[in-house]
Amino acid sequence: MKNKLSKQKFGIWGNTDKDTFWSLLDPIIEWSKDNSLDAQITTRIKDFLPDDFSHDLNVIQSADDFDNLDFLIALGGDGTILSAARAVGKRNTPILGVHLGKLGFLAEVTVDEMFKRLDQLAVKDFSIQPRMVLKATLSNEKESKIFYALNDFVIDRGDSQRIINLELYADEHFISSYNSDGVIIATPTGSTAYSLSAGGPIMVPRLSAIVITPLSPHTLSLRPIVLNDDQVITVKLIEEGNVAFAVDGQVHENFSKNTKLTIEKSSFSINMISFQDSNYFKTLNTKMGWGKRGDL
Repeated sequence: MKNKLSKQKFGIWGNTDKDTFWSLLDPIIEWSKDNSLDAQITTRIKDFLPDDFSHDLNVIQSADDFDNLDFLIALGGDGTILSAARAVGKRNTPILGVHLGKLGFLAEVTVDEMFKRLDQLAVKDFSIQPRMVLKATLSNEKESKIFYALNDFVIDRGDSQRIINLELYADEHFISSYNSDGVIIATPTGSTAYSLSAGGPIMVPRLSAIVITPLSPHTLSLRPIVLNDDQVITVKLIEEGNVAFAVDGQVHENFSKNTKLTIEKSSFSINMISFQDSNYFKTLNTKMGWGKRGDL
């Protein structure tokens, strides 16, 4: 599938703490000029530009500016791509993840092949892979807050040293009590993140499903479960005190017994840029070392 770039504008989102990002920024700008594309940077990148930076670039001033971009390049690890996805939100701007870290699954493109892939973008040779997003609503008598996650929502004991007691429901049907350190509710994209570390299944990103993975359950028979994407999950805290609630490991809240938490599929997806010769299973083999024997 080939897609048409109409506005010929793209944004750059990056982990400014990494030296690799800064070494790539100038070559990306030069590439954009060679291909008659308008590169725009975030305010954070602008604030950290070196004194000898010679390019005059437009700056993404607000989240609505993403509507004016044909795609966004996110350079960093999974955390960088998750933050970019949260900024883009429902605006449908496609994201190309370029991996600068060690272990990560969200970025298909490595630094070594980056300009090859950018050249494909310039000639409109790419595809869009929609990634499912979860929506969480935290509500009590005073207020209601909405959060979106590309990877996962995590409910855990926070700073406490005790196990917590949760009840989970799917469309008001009781699933189980979870006496554990917590629970992870993840998308297929998030199935290779925290959920995988806790023993959850790997789901290919194009699936539309929800996986619930307990954290260190007191009952060993309590196993991960995969639900349909149209089911609404309700999480209830069955005890006094607060528990921690995390969104993609980057946004943190607390909630109590008097708070209602519902989690469901969002009405929008995050569009990740992919290519015809991309191979998710090759990525799994590379990242996880499948088929390799350890040192004897």
